[in-house]
This record gives sequence, structure tokens and C-alpha cells, in this order.
Amino acid sequence: MITNRTFTMLKPDSLEKGNTGAILHKINASGFKIVAMKQTLMSMRDAETFYAIHSERPFFADLVQYMTRGPIIAAILEKDNAVEDFRALIGATNPAEAAEGTIRNLFADSISENAVHGSDSDENAQIEGTFHFSGREIF
Repeated sequence: MITNRTFTMLKPDSLEKGNTGAILHKINASGFKIVAMKQTLMSMRDAETFYAIHSERPFFADLVQYMTRGPIIAAILEKDNAVEDFRALIGATNPAEAAEGTIRNLFADSISENAVHGSDSDENAQIEGTFHFSGREIF
């Protein structure tokens, strides 16, 4: 039975700094079950499509460059109230404003290199999860 799911990506800076294990541990310790996970590279087209909502923003080109500069870890997480609870766990987009002990407070360096992505709604969690995973990759 699916209780509730959300999508996350550990961004290139998380992998570059060797924080993958610590972040995944924090996710598991917070009661999330990983139902799909893979390390992959986003192509320019993937990043442009995934972040299309930001295409008119001045930071779009930098965001695409950042997300394609190295591997990411994509994951689908399951827990009651998954989207809201995960957003609380990762903290504010700007790590300087993120609550103490959140993933971004602990592992992000800046608003533009903020360690992790988390879906902002149940609808987007579904869209983002199916963007990265086929049905046979989700358990």
C-alpha cells in the first residue's frame, strides 16, 4: 500500500563533497523508506526539461549548468505526509535561513548550491518521480 511519496535529488555538490551517505542516513533516520534510488547524470535536455518552470528566470542557465556538471542521486521516498515532512527535513532553499539540523543547514553552501531537491507538492512528486524512474524501478 502506498501511503505517501515524494521525490528527491541529491545534487552534484552533495556527491562532490562526499555527503551522500550522511544525507541518506538522515533521510532514513527521519522515517522515510527509499522505494527507488539511482545515481545518474542529467543531460542538458533533462535539466532544461526538469527545471522548465524556471526557464524565464535569470538563474536558469546557471541552474542547468550546475545540475549537469556531475552525477546526482534521484530517489523516491515513502512516508505518511511525505512531501511536507521532507520539505521540513531539507530546510529553506537558502541554507543561511534553513533551520538548525536540516539537510541544507548541514550540507549546503549557498542558495544556488543547496545540496538537495525536494518536491513541493504531491502532484509534482508524482511528475518528478516518473521523470526519473520507470514503473519497474519503483518498489
